[in-house]
Amino acid sequence: MQVVVVGAGIVGAAVAYETARAGADVVLLDKSLPASGVTADSFAWIGGPRGGDLPDPSTALRRQVLQDYRRLEEEVPGLQVRWRGALMWGEEQPDDLAPGEHLVDAAEIGRLEPRLRVRPMRALHVESHGAIDPVAVTHALVRAAQKHGARLMANVAVTALDLRGCQVTGVRTSAGSLPADTVVVTAGVDAPMLCGPLGFDLPVAPSPALLMRFTAPPGLVRTLVATPHLEVREATDGHLLVAAGYHGEIDHDDLWRAGEMMLRRLTATFDAQEVTLVSVRLGARPMPADGLPITGPVPGVGGVYIAVMHSGVTLAPTAGRLIASEIVDGVEAPELAGLRPARFR
Repeated sequence: MQVVVVGAGIVGAAVAYETARAGADVVLLDKSLPASGVTADSFAWIGGPRGGDLPDPSTALRRQVLQDYRRLEEEVPGLQVRWRGALMWGEEQPDDLAPGEHLVDAAEIGRLEPRLRVRPMRALHVESHGAIDPVAVTHALVRAAQKHGARLMANVAVTALDLRGCQVTGVRTSAGSLPADTVVVTAGVDAPMLCGPLGFDLPVAPSPALLMRFTAPPGLVRTLVATPHLEVREATDGHLLVAAGYHGEIDHDDLWRAGEMMLRRLTATFDAQEVTLVSVRLGARPMPADGLPITGPVPGVGGVYIAVMHSGVTLAPTAGRLIASEIVDGVEAPELAGLRPARFR
């Protein structure tokens, strides 16, 4: 079976790894380099459903994420997760806590985050959550896919899908045509462009978000801290990442001012003056219209499979495993049943 995966972000890399591992002949294409798009702009918080979350069609998929990340840590050389847990406060906490969730008092908060200037009276500690370096993880998945025979074609743009009747036969690219039995479109915000000529309007739009990087004393932030005004974690010793939504114009001065505002929040929250703003990036997250992942065959067209979701960094290992099973083994995954593109037809 010949499988072409369009888009070498973390979702495409996971699909390429799992399909190649399952025995398919895989080509992974990207218009730039692996992980150079929105994957690189991700805050990369890894976690499953929380106790207060209302179930939705993606819940079964999300429940398997942590287990699949631990599996990939064992299978894929160089793939690492920083399992440091998350600490959340400032919003009403659920009465029903999920396994691994604990309400903690000010004394325990001080033990978990000793550099806080002011400790809240109560917070939610989620021991099972973690974070990754999404670029490093994507590269590790690509290398693992290549060890299983997958080919990477970087800096090659896919311009169209080739069809014979209502069946895909391959892709047209800036480097020529490639045959395919199945094309998996994991191209994020570019996916609607490829689906439009197929007669399917894929309802995915860019959702802007900021990722800010700071230098700071190592260990200033120990867990992943999330409040209504600040989401921060340590990426590597001496570097912090802060995530925030963004609704303004794309202007360098405005972006930098947003970073300086977050710097003030950081130094007001944590006891450290040696914090410096290094960079502010604006990413375009692929956001389906109903907020749920879109995974499955394109209605009315054989051999075209869509895999677009937020957060792709969180869902990639589980989505990749289930998608590979559907494509290579022909086994429909019940976890994906409510996430099909056909719901938008």
